[in-house]
Amino acid sequence: SALARRDSDRGVLARGAAMTTATVVLPGLLFAAIVLQALIPRRRVLVVTCAAGLSCLASALLGVATPPRLLADVPWDVLIILVALGVLSRMLAESGLFDRLAVIATRASRADAVRALGVFALVMYVTSGVVNNITALVLVLPVLHVLLKLAGPRQRYVSWTVGMLLVACNLGGAATPIGDFPAILLLSGGRMTFTGYLARAAPAPALALAVLLAIVLVVVRPGRGVARDPVSARLTRAIIEAMHRRVRLDRRTFVPAAVSLALMIAAWSLLPASWGITPELVCWLGVGLALALRHRMGERLVRSGIDSETTLFLLSLFVMVAAARKAGVFDAVAGSIQTLPLSATGQLVVFLLVAGIVTGIFSAGPGMAALLDVADSLARRLPPHAVYVGLALAVCAGSSLFLTAATSGPLAQAITERADLRDPEGRPLRFGFFDFLPVGLLGFFVIEAVAIGYALVALG
Repeated sequence: SALARRDSDRGVLARGAAMTTATVVLPGLLFAAIVLQALIPRRRVLVVTCAAGLSCLASALLGVATPPRLLADVPWDVLIILVALGVLSRMLAESGLFDRLAVIATRASRADAVRALGVFALVMYVTSGVVNNITALVLVLPVLHVLLKLAGPRQRYVSWTVGMLLVACNLGGAATPIGDFPAILLLSGGRMTFTGYLARAAPAPALALAVLLAIVLVVVRPGRGVARDPVSARLTRAIIEAMHRRVRLDRRTFVPAAVSLALMIAAWSLLPASWGITPELVCWLGVGLALALRHRMGERLVRSGIDSETTLFLLSLFVMVAAARKAGVFDAVAGSIQTLPLSATGQLVVFLLVAGIVTGIFSAGPGMAALLDVADSLARRLPPHAVYVGLALAVCAGSSLFLTAATSGPLAQAITERADLRDPEGRPLRFGFFDFLPVGLLGFFVIEAVAIGYALVALG
Protein backbone atom coordinates (compact mmCIF):
# COMPACT_ATOMS: atom_id res chain seq x y z
CA SER A 1 0.00 0.00 0.00
CA ALA A 2 2.81 2.41 0.88
CA LEU A 3 4.62 1.55 -2.37
CA ALA A 4 1.41 2.09 -4.32
CA ARG A 5 0.91 5.49 -2.68
CA ARG A 6 4.54 6.39 -3.40
CA ASP A 7 4.16 5.42 -7.05
CA SER A 8 0.93 7.38 -7.23
CA ASP A 9 2.60 10.45 -5.73
CA ARG A 10 5.46 10.13 -8.21
CA GLY A 11 2.95 9.90 -11.05
CA VAL A 12 1.17 13.04 -9.87
CA LEU A 13 4.48 14.88 -9.56
CA ALA A 14 5.53 13.72 -13.03
CA ARG A 15 2.25 14.89 -14.55
CA GLY A 16 2.55 18.19 -12.70
CA ALA A 17 6.08 18.68 -13.99
CA ALA A 18 4.95 17.84 -17.52
CA MET A 19 2.11 20.37 -17.30
CA THR A 20 4.50 23.00 -15.92
CA THR A 21 6.81 22.36 -18.85
CA ALA A 22 3.85 22.48 -21.23
CA THR A 23 2.76 25.90 -19.92
CA VAL A 24 6.19 27.19 -20.96
CA VAL A 25 6.88 25.22 -24.16
CA LEU A 26 3.52 25.40 -25.95
CA PRO A 27 2.88 29.16 -25.43
CA GLY A 28 6.56 29.71 -26.25
CA LEU A 29 6.15 27.98 -29.61
CA LEU A 30 3.03 30.04 -30.34
CA PHE A 31 4.74 33.30 -29.38
CA ALA A 32 7.90 32.47 -31.33
CA ALA A 33 5.89 31.60 -34.43
CA ILE A 34 3.85 34.82 -34.22
CA VAL A 35 7.00 36.93 -33.81
CA LEU A 36 8.88 35.15 -36.60
CA GLN A 37 6.01 35.36 -39.10
CA ALA A 38 5.74 39.09 -38.38
CA LEU A 39 9.49 39.55 -38.95
CA ILE A 40 9.58 37.41 -42.12
CA PRO A 41 6.15 37.94 -43.75
CA ARG A 42 7.25 36.26 -47.00
CA ARG A 43 7.83 33.00 -45.12
CA ARG A 44 4.88 33.30 -42.74
CA VAL A 45 3.04 30.21 -43.98
CA LEU A 46 6.15 28.03 -43.71
CA VAL A 47 6.95 29.40 -40.24
CA VAL A 48 3.46 28.84 -38.84
CA THR A 49 3.03 25.42 -40.46
CA CYS A 50 6.31 24.10 -39.03
CA ALA A 51 5.52 25.59 -35.61
CA ALA A 52 2.11 23.89 -35.62
CA GLY A 53 3.77 20.52 -36.25
CA LEU A 54 6.17 21.13 -33.37
CA SER A 55 3.26 22.11 -31.13
CA CYS A 56 1.49 18.84 -31.93
CA LEU A 57 4.68 16.89 -31.16
CA ALA A 58 5.33 18.72 -27.88
CA SER A 59 1.70 18.40 -26.83
CA ALA A 60 1.75 14.65 -27.40
CA LEU A 61 5.10 14.07 -25.67
CA LEU A 62 4.13 16.17 -22.65
CA GLY A 63 0.79 14.40 -22.30
CA VAL A 64 -1.31 17.53 -22.87
CA ALA A 65 -3.32 16.39 -25.91
CA THR A 66 -2.97 14.11 -28.89
CA PRO A 67 -3.05 15.54 -32.43
CA PRO A 68 -6.64 14.31 -33.02
CA ARG A 69 -7.80 16.19 -29.91
CA LEU A 70 -6.06 19.36 -31.08
CA LEU A 71 -7.59 19.04 -34.55
CA ALA A 72 -10.99 18.52 -32.95
CA ASP A 73 -10.64 21.97 -31.33
CA VAL A 74 -9.97 23.70 -34.65
CA PRO A 75 -12.92 25.97 -35.61
CA TRP A 76 -13.56 24.32 -38.96
CA ASP A 77 -16.68 26.43 -39.41
CA VAL A 78 -14.53 29.56 -39.62
CA LEU A 79 -12.37 28.01 -42.33
CA ILE A 80 -15.45 26.93 -44.31
CA ILE A 81 -16.89 30.46 -44.23
CA LEU A 82 -13.58 32.06 -45.18
CA VAL A 83 -12.98 29.67 -48.08
CA ALA A 84 -16.55 29.94 -49.38
CA LEU A 85 -16.67 33.74 -49.18
CA GLY A 86 -13.27 33.93 -50.88
CA VAL A 87 -14.59 31.91 -53.83
CA LEU A 88 -17.70 34.12 -53.98
CA SER A 89 -15.44 37.21 -54.06
CA ARG A 90 -13.58 35.73 -57.01
CA MET A 91 -16.88 35.14 -58.78
CA LEU A 92 -17.94 38.76 -58.26
CA ALA A 93 -14.55 39.85 -59.56
CA GLU A 94 -15.04 37.72 -62.69
CA SER A 95 -18.30 39.57 -63.32
CA GLY A 96 -16.44 42.88 -63.70
CA LEU A 97 -18.14 44.43 -60.67
CA PHE A 98 -15.03 45.99 -59.20
CA ASP A 99 -13.90 47.47 -62.50
CA ARG A 100 -17.26 49.18 -62.85
CA LEU A 101 -17.09 50.43 -59.26
CA ALA A 102 -13.66 51.92 -59.92
CA VAL A 103 -14.93 53.80 -62.98
CA ILE A 104 -17.98 55.02 -61.03
CA ALA A 105 -15.66 56.23 -58.26
CA THR A 106 -13.57 58.12 -60.81
CA ARG A 107 -16.68 59.82 -62.20
CA ALA A 108 -17.96 60.67 -58.73
CA SER A 109 -14.61 62.20 -57.74
CA ARG A 110 -14.40 64.13 -61.04
CA ALA A 111 -10.69 63.22 -61.00
CA ASP A 112 -10.20 65.81 -58.25
CA ALA A 113 -7.43 65.01 -55.74
CA VAL A 114 -9.43 65.84 -52.62
CA ARG A 115 -12.63 64.14 -53.76
CA ALA A 116 -10.78 61.07 -55.03
CA LEU A 117 -9.41 60.31 -51.57
CA GLY A 118 -12.85 60.38 -49.95
CA VAL A 119 -14.74 58.62 -52.76
CA PHE A 120 -12.28 55.73 -53.17
CA ALA A 121 -12.13 55.28 -49.38
CA LEU A 122 -15.94 55.00 -49.26
CA VAL A 123 -15.94 52.49 -52.17
CA MET A 124 -13.39 50.31 -50.38
CA TYR A 125 -15.32 50.58 -47.11
CA VAL A 126 -18.58 49.38 -48.67
CA THR A 127 -17.09 46.56 -50.75
CA SER A 128 -14.91 45.26 -47.89
CA GLY A 129 -17.99 44.77 -45.75
CA VAL A 130 -19.42 42.28 -48.23
CA VAL A 131 -16.53 40.60 -50.06
CA ASN A 132 -12.89 39.80 -49.52
CA ASN A 133 -11.11 43.14 -49.16
CA ILE A 134 -7.95 41.79 -50.79
CA THR A 135 -9.87 40.98 -53.98
CA ALA A 136 -11.42 44.45 -54.01
CA LEU A 137 -8.03 46.07 -53.37
CA VAL A 138 -6.30 44.18 -56.19
CA LEU A 139 -8.92 45.35 -58.72
CA VAL A 140 -9.66 48.90 -57.53
CA LEU A 141 -6.17 50.10 -56.55
CA PRO A 142 -4.72 49.93 -60.13
CA VAL A 143 -7.48 52.31 -61.31
CA LEU A 144 -6.53 54.73 -58.53
CA HIS A 145 -2.90 54.45 -59.63
CA VAL A 146 -3.85 55.49 -63.16
CA LEU A 147 -5.70 58.46 -61.70
CA LEU A 148 -2.64 59.36 -59.61
CA LYS A 149 -0.29 59.09 -62.58
CA LEU A 150 -2.38 61.50 -64.62
CA ALA A 151 -2.83 63.94 -61.69
CA GLY A 152 0.90 64.44 -61.04
CA PRO A 153 0.73 63.90 -57.24
CA ARG A 154 3.22 64.52 -54.46
CA GLN A 155 4.59 61.91 -52.06
CA ARG A 156 2.45 63.13 -49.17
CA TYR A 157 -0.75 62.80 -51.18
CA VAL A 158 0.08 59.26 -52.36
CA SER A 159 0.92 58.13 -48.82
CA TRP A 160 -2.31 59.46 -47.33
CA THR A 161 -4.57 58.36 -50.19
CA VAL A 162 -3.36 54.75 -50.45
CA GLY A 163 -3.07 54.59 -46.65
CA MET A 164 -6.66 55.69 -46.15
CA LEU A 165 -7.79 52.99 -48.59
CA LEU A 166 -6.18 50.36 -46.35
CA VAL A 167 -7.76 51.79 -43.20
CA ALA A 168 -11.15 51.93 -44.96
CA CYS A 169 -10.72 48.25 -45.93
CA ASN A 170 -10.16 47.31 -42.28
CA LEU A 171 -13.14 49.36 -41.08
CA GLY A 172 -15.44 47.92 -43.75
CA GLY A 173 -14.43 44.41 -42.74
CA ALA A 174 -15.24 45.13 -39.09
CA ALA A 175 -18.63 46.63 -39.94
CA THR A 176 -20.33 43.35 -40.94
CA PRO A 177 -20.23 39.77 -39.61
CA ILE A 178 -18.79 38.46 -42.91
CA GLY A 179 -16.36 41.26 -43.74
CA ASP A 180 -13.21 40.04 -41.99
CA PHE A 181 -11.73 37.22 -39.94
CA PRO A 182 -12.46 38.56 -36.39
CA ALA A 183 -16.17 39.11 -37.11
CA ILE A 184 -16.47 35.73 -38.85
CA LEU A 185 -14.92 34.09 -35.80
CA LEU A 186 -17.55 35.67 -33.55
CA LEU A 187 -20.37 34.66 -35.90
CA SER A 188 -19.29 31.06 -36.45
CA GLY A 189 -18.57 30.43 -32.77
CA GLY A 190 -22.12 31.40 -31.83
CA ARG A 191 -20.90 34.25 -29.65
CA MET A 192 -23.04 36.70 -31.61
CA THR A 193 -25.80 36.34 -34.19
CA PHE A 194 -25.64 37.87 -37.66
CA THR A 195 -28.26 40.53 -36.97
CA GLY A 196 -26.96 41.10 -33.44
CA TYR A 197 -23.47 41.88 -34.65
CA LEU A 198 -24.69 43.97 -37.59
CA ALA A 199 -26.99 46.09 -35.43
CA ARG A 200 -24.44 46.66 -32.68
CA ALA A 201 -21.19 46.92 -34.65
CA ALA A 202 -22.06 48.61 -37.95
CA PRO A 203 -22.44 52.21 -36.64
CA ALA A 204 -19.04 52.29 -34.89
CA PRO A 205 -16.80 51.69 -37.96
CA ALA A 206 -18.88 54.17 -39.96
CA LEU A 207 -18.32 56.76 -37.22
CA ALA A 208 -14.59 56.03 -37.16
CA LEU A 209 -14.33 56.41 -40.95
CA ALA A 210 -16.27 59.70 -40.86
CA VAL A 211 -13.98 61.09 -38.14
CA LEU A 212 -10.86 59.95 -40.00
CA LEU A 213 -11.97 61.46 -43.32
CA ALA A 214 -12.88 64.72 -41.60
CA ILE A 215 -9.45 64.95 -39.93
CA VAL A 216 -7.58 64.01 -43.10
CA LEU A 217 -9.51 66.27 -45.49
CA VAL A 218 -9.86 69.30 -43.18
CA VAL A 219 -6.76 69.18 -40.94
CA VAL A 220 -4.10 67.11 -42.72
CA ARG A 221 -5.14 68.22 -46.24
CA PRO A 222 -2.81 65.96 -48.24
CA GLY A 223 -4.18 67.43 -51.48
CA ARG A 224 -2.30 70.70 -50.93
CA GLY A 225 0.23 71.19 -53.69
CA VAL A 226 -1.54 68.87 -56.15
CA ALA A 227 -2.57 70.66 -59.35
CA ARG A 228 -6.36 71.08 -59.73
CA ASP A 229 -6.82 71.98 -63.40
CA PRO A 230 -10.42 71.42 -64.65
CA VAL A 231 -9.21 70.65 -68.19
CA SER A 232 -6.71 68.11 -66.89
CA ALA A 233 -9.40 66.53 -64.68
CA ARG A 234 -11.76 66.09 -67.66
CA LEU A 235 -8.95 64.56 -69.69
CA THR A 236 -8.12 62.17 -66.85
CA ARG A 237 -11.74 61.00 -66.60
CA ALA A 238 -11.89 60.47 -70.36
CA ILE A 239 -8.68 58.40 -70.35
CA ILE A 240 -9.82 56.14 -67.51
CA GLU A 241 -13.25 55.57 -69.06
CA ALA A 242 -11.60 54.79 -72.40
CA MET A 243 -9.33 52.24 -70.71
CA HIS A 244 -12.39 50.48 -69.22
CA ARG A 245 -14.80 51.02 -72.10
CA ARG A 246 -14.90 47.34 -72.99
CA VAL A 247 -15.42 46.25 -69.39
CA ARG A 248 -19.08 45.44 -68.91
CA LEU A 249 -20.86 43.89 -65.98
CA ASP A 250 -21.35 40.22 -66.84
CA ARG A 251 -24.91 39.74 -65.62
CA ARG A 252 -24.81 35.98 -66.14
CA THR A 253 -22.09 35.82 -63.48
CA PHE A 254 -23.10 38.75 -61.29
CA VAL A 255 -26.78 37.82 -60.83
CA PRO A 256 -26.21 34.27 -59.44
CA ALA A 257 -23.49 35.55 -57.09
CA ALA A 258 -25.58 38.53 -55.89
CA VAL A 259 -28.76 36.47 -55.47
CA SER A 260 -26.90 33.76 -53.54
CA LEU A 261 -25.31 36.38 -51.26
CA ALA A 262 -28.73 37.97 -50.63
CA LEU A 263 -30.22 34.56 -49.78
CA MET A 264 -27.34 33.84 -47.41
CA ILE A 265 -27.82 37.15 -45.59
CA ALA A 266 -31.56 36.47 -45.31
CA ALA A 267 -30.90 32.98 -43.93
CA TRP A 268 -28.34 34.26 -41.41
CA SER A 269 -30.80 36.91 -40.27
CA LEU A 270 -34.09 35.01 -40.22
CA LEU A 271 -33.55 31.28 -39.66
CA PRO A 272 -34.01 30.30 -35.98
CA ALA A 273 -31.03 28.70 -34.29
CA SER A 274 -33.23 25.80 -33.13
CA TRP A 275 -33.30 24.48 -36.69
CA GLY A 276 -29.62 23.62 -36.47
CA ILE A 277 -28.79 25.34 -39.76
CA THR A 278 -25.49 26.91 -38.77
CA PRO A 279 -23.80 29.93 -40.43
CA GLU A 280 -21.16 27.80 -42.13
CA LEU A 281 -23.83 25.49 -43.59
CA VAL A 282 -25.71 28.50 -44.97
CA CYS A 283 -22.49 29.80 -46.51
CA TRP A 284 -21.57 26.40 -47.94
CA LEU A 285 -24.96 25.91 -49.59
CA GLY A 286 -25.27 29.52 -50.77
CA VAL A 287 -21.89 29.62 -52.48
CA GLY A 288 -22.47 26.14 -53.85
CA LEU A 289 -25.70 27.37 -55.44
CA ALA A 290 -23.91 30.31 -57.09
CA LEU A 291 -21.19 28.04 -58.46
CA ALA A 292 -23.71 25.46 -59.69
CA LEU A 293 -25.63 28.12 -61.63
CA ARG A 294 -22.38 28.95 -63.45
CA HIS A 295 -21.11 25.39 -63.51
CA ARG A 296 -18.19 25.81 -65.91
CA MET A 297 -16.83 28.85 -64.11
CA GLY A 298 -17.77 27.25 -60.78
CA GLU A 299 -15.62 24.18 -61.48
CA ARG A 300 -12.67 26.41 -62.42
CA LEU A 301 -13.05 28.56 -59.31
CA VAL A 302 -13.27 25.53 -57.03
CA ARG A 303 -10.09 24.14 -58.57
CA SER A 304 -8.06 27.35 -58.65
CA GLY A 305 -9.91 30.07 -56.73
CA ILE A 306 -9.42 28.83 -53.17
CA ASP A 307 -6.91 30.83 -51.13
CA SER A 308 -4.88 27.88 -49.88
CA GLU A 309 -2.22 30.14 -48.34
CA THR A 310 -4.64 31.85 -45.94
CA THR A 311 -6.44 28.59 -45.17
CA LEU A 312 -3.24 26.74 -44.28
CA PHE A 313 -1.97 29.71 -42.26
CA LEU A 314 -5.12 29.91 -40.15
CA LEU A 315 -5.37 26.13 -39.73
CA SER A 316 -1.82 25.99 -38.37
CA LEU A 317 -2.50 28.97 -36.14
CA PHE A 318 -5.65 27.38 -34.71
CA VAL A 319 -3.71 24.18 -33.90
CA MET A 320 -1.09 26.14 -31.95
CA VAL A 321 -3.75 28.11 -30.11
CA ALA A 322 -5.55 24.88 -29.21
CA ALA A 323 -2.32 23.45 -27.79
CA ALA A 324 -1.67 26.59 -25.72
CA ARG A 325 -5.28 26.53 -24.52
CA LYS A 326 -4.94 22.89 -23.37
CA ALA A 327 -1.87 23.94 -21.38
CA GLY A 328 -3.99 26.53 -19.54
CA VAL A 329 -2.11 29.64 -20.63
CA PHE A 330 -5.19 31.62 -21.67
CA ASP A 331 -6.93 30.89 -18.39
CA ALA A 332 -3.87 32.28 -16.63
CA VAL A 333 -3.89 35.45 -18.75
CA ALA A 334 -7.62 35.93 -18.15
CA GLY A 335 -7.06 35.44 -14.43
CA SER A 336 -4.27 38.03 -14.45
CA ILE A 337 -6.54 40.62 -16.07
CA GLN A 338 -9.33 39.87 -13.65
CA THR A 339 -7.01 40.33 -10.67
CA LEU A 340 -5.99 43.83 -11.75
CA PRO A 341 -6.93 46.37 -9.04
CA LEU A 342 -9.54 47.89 -11.35
CA SER A 343 -13.26 47.72 -11.82
CA ALA A 344 -14.67 45.39 -14.47
CA THR A 345 -14.95 48.40 -16.79
CA GLY A 346 -11.31 49.30 -16.22
CA GLN A 347 -10.24 45.73 -16.90
CA LEU A 348 -12.13 45.77 -20.19
CA VAL A 349 -10.47 49.03 -21.23
CA VAL A 350 -7.03 47.57 -20.46
CA PHE A 351 -7.91 44.44 -22.44
CA LEU A 352 -8.98 46.47 -25.49
CA LEU A 353 -5.79 48.52 -25.39
CA VAL A 354 -3.67 45.37 -25.17
CA ALA A 355 -5.68 43.78 -28.00
CA GLY A 356 -5.02 46.74 -30.31
CA ILE A 357 -1.28 46.80 -29.59
CA VAL A 358 -0.91 43.00 -29.90
CA THR A 359 -2.76 43.03 -33.22
CA GLY A 360 -0.63 45.88 -34.53
CA ILE A 361 2.55 43.94 -33.78
CA PHE A 362 1.47 40.41 -34.70
CA SER A 363 -1.40 41.05 -37.22
CA ALA A 364 -5.13 40.40 -36.94
CA GLY A 365 -5.29 36.61 -37.34
CA PRO A 366 -2.85 35.66 -34.56
CA GLY A 367 -4.05 38.52 -32.35
CA MET A 368 -7.73 37.62 -32.52
CA ALA A 369 -7.15 33.86 -32.19
CA ALA A 370 -5.00 34.31 -29.10
CA LEU A 371 -7.20 36.91 -27.38
CA LEU A 372 -10.62 35.39 -27.94
CA ASP A 373 -10.37 33.00 -24.98
CA VAL A 374 -9.55 35.93 -22.71
CA ALA A 375 -12.56 37.78 -24.12
CA ASP A 376 -14.76 34.78 -23.31
CA SER A 377 -13.77 34.99 -19.66
CA LEU A 378 -14.58 38.72 -19.54
CA ALA A 379 -17.92 38.13 -21.31
CA ARG A 380 -19.03 35.94 -18.38
CA ARG A 381 -18.99 38.99 -16.10
CA LEU A 382 -19.79 41.77 -18.56
CA PRO A 383 -22.35 42.22 -21.36
CA PRO A 384 -21.03 39.95 -24.14
CA HIS A 385 -21.63 42.43 -26.95
CA ALA A 386 -19.57 45.07 -25.14
CA VAL A 387 -16.62 42.67 -24.98
CA TYR A 388 -16.87 41.04 -28.42
CA VAL A 389 -17.69 44.10 -30.53
CA GLY A 390 -15.13 46.10 -28.60
CA LEU A 391 -12.56 43.38 -29.32
CA ALA A 392 -13.40 43.35 -33.04
CA LEU A 393 -12.94 47.12 -33.19
CA ALA A 394 -9.70 46.98 -31.20
CA VAL A 395 -8.36 44.33 -33.60
CA CYS A 396 -9.38 46.64 -36.46
CA ALA A 397 -7.41 49.46 -34.81
CA GLY A 398 -4.36 47.23 -34.50
CA SER A 399 -4.69 46.11 -38.12
CA SER A 400 -4.45 49.77 -39.14
CA LEU A 401 -1.41 50.61 -37.00
CA PHE A 402 1.45 49.31 -39.17
CA LEU A 403 1.71 48.44 -42.84
CA THR A 404 2.53 44.84 -41.87
CA ALA A 405 -0.42 44.43 -39.46
CA ALA A 406 -2.84 43.25 -42.17
CA THR A 407 -2.34 41.16 -45.29
CA SER A 408 -3.64 43.99 -47.47
CA GLY A 409 -0.74 46.25 -46.39
CA PRO A 410 2.20 44.46 -48.06
CA LEU A 411 -0.06 43.74 -51.02
CA ALA A 412 -0.85 47.46 -51.50
CA GLN A 413 2.85 48.23 -51.16
CA ALA A 414 3.75 45.73 -53.90
CA ILE A 415 1.01 46.96 -56.27
CA THR A 416 2.01 50.60 -55.73
CA GLU A 417 5.68 49.86 -56.36
CA ARG A 418 4.82 48.10 -59.63
CA ALA A 419 2.75 51.13 -60.72
CA ASP A 420 5.95 53.25 -60.93
CA LEU A 421 4.31 56.47 -59.75
CA ARG A 422 6.29 59.70 -60.18
CA ASP A 423 5.84 63.31 -59.09
CA PRO A 424 5.79 66.26 -61.56
CA GLU A 425 9.61 66.45 -61.37
CA GLY A 426 9.95 62.78 -62.34
CA ARG A 427 11.03 61.52 -58.93
CA PRO A 428 9.70 58.08 -57.94
CA LEU A 429 6.93 57.95 -55.34
CA ARG A 430 7.00 55.27 -52.65
CA PHE A 431 4.54 53.58 -50.35
CA GLY A 432 6.46 51.80 -47.62
CA PHE A 433 6.36 51.23 -43.88
CA PHE A 434 7.30 54.78 -42.86
CA ASP A 435 5.16 56.37 -45.58
CA PHE A 436 2.10 54.63 -44.12
CA LEU A 437 3.05 55.22 -40.46
CA PRO A 438 1.38 58.68 -39.99
CA VAL A 439 -1.85 57.29 -41.47
CA GLY A 440 -1.58 54.18 -39.32
CA LEU A 441 -1.01 56.10 -36.08
CA LEU A 442 -3.98 58.37 -36.74
CA GLY A 443 -6.17 55.41 -37.70
CA PHE A 444 -5.11 53.42 -34.63
CA PHE A 445 -5.89 56.17 -32.12
CA VAL A 446 -9.24 57.09 -33.71
CA ILE A 447 -10.47 53.48 -34.06
CA GLU A 448 -9.16 52.47 -30.62
CA ALA A 449 -10.95 55.46 -29.10
CA VAL A 450 -14.16 54.40 -30.87
CA ALA A 451 -13.68 50.82 -29.59
CA ILE A 452 -13.27 51.95 -25.98
CA GLY A 453 -16.09 54.47 -26.34
CA TYR A 454 -18.40 51.79 -27.70
CA ALA A 455 -17.55 49.44 -24.82
CA LEU A 456 -18.18 52.15 -22.23
CA VAL A 457 -21.52 53.08 -23.80
CA ALA A 458 -22.52 49.40 -24.05
CA LEU A 459 -21.68 48.91 -20.36
CA GLY A 460 -23.80 52.00 -19.69
